[in-house]
Amino acid sequence: MSSDVRFTDFKSDKQPTWCPGCGDFGTMNGMMKALAETGNDPDNTFICAGIGCSGKIGTYMHSYALHGVHGRALPVGTGVKLANPNLEVMVAGGDGDGYSIGAGHFIHAVRRNVDMTYVVMDNRIYGLTKGQASPTSREDFETSTTPEGPKQPPVNPLALSLAAGGTFIAQSFSSDSQRHTEIVKEAIEHDGFGFVNVYSPCVTFNDVDTYDYFRDSIVDLADEDHDPNDREAAKEKILEGDKEYQGVIYKDENSVPYSDLHGIGSNMSEIPDGAPEDAMDLVREFY
Repeated sequence: MSSDVRFTDFKSDKQPTWCPGCGDFGTMNGMMKALAETGNDPDNTFICAGIGCSGKIGTYMHSYALHGVHGRALPVGTGVKLANPNLEVMVAGGDGDGYSIGAGHFIHAVRRNVDMTYVVMDNRIYGLTKGQASPTSREDFETSTTPEGPKQPPVNPLALSLAAGGTFIAQSFSSDSQRHTEIVKEAIEHDGFGFVNVYSPCVTFNDVDTYDYFRDSIVDLADEDHDPNDREAAKEKILEGDKEYQGVIYKDENSVPYSDLHGIGSNMSEIPDGAPEDAMDLVREFY
């Protein structure tokens, strides 16, 4: 941990190949600022990502990183955090990666409450594969593969998280730099699984859920009389289908991370007698 780290220290020398204007630029910048402001540095940070436009974020950030396979970033992040609890683990993904092929992993990562942060860049479309409907696309969203719209209700990731026992549920907008950074920072500081769904507009393939749309539609919970510690109030907000909320929607102040429940990271002196020396060395290296 260091107080001298700037967010630019998290920038790698690789230039992003995202489309100019992509919301992922703002999402990533907020992640880097939040990491720096919480006292983390590249040497104690691990970024995991899956497949999609967000997938190469570990290449663009200067830290330890792993670019995994589609939908499997959360199990990798869970393994990294349990192997070395001293690392600050942040998992990044998109709505397709996280709420489609990775939906099962999302539910179980939420319920396990491992102490890490999950940032999802939700642009409501499959951008990398040229504009198909994603799990969060509107029912009438017309694409080349759904010319009349998906005709299915979009997945509500906030509701999935709450139902699975989420202890920190938030939403932000990539273009609102200050608020986005504040929200991700709070997710990092949470003792448990910090989940932030980010409105991250796709400027190439989604001409409906645009920057202008979100600027006109977003309701910031900081301006409302909302208590994020009230689960019933959070449930009411999450199930309101006609509003795009930004802010911390639910936070369990009594959250107990998975590692604390199982004594991970605190009982290394209890390695069984007779364990192979090479196995003991490996365990000590991880811890």
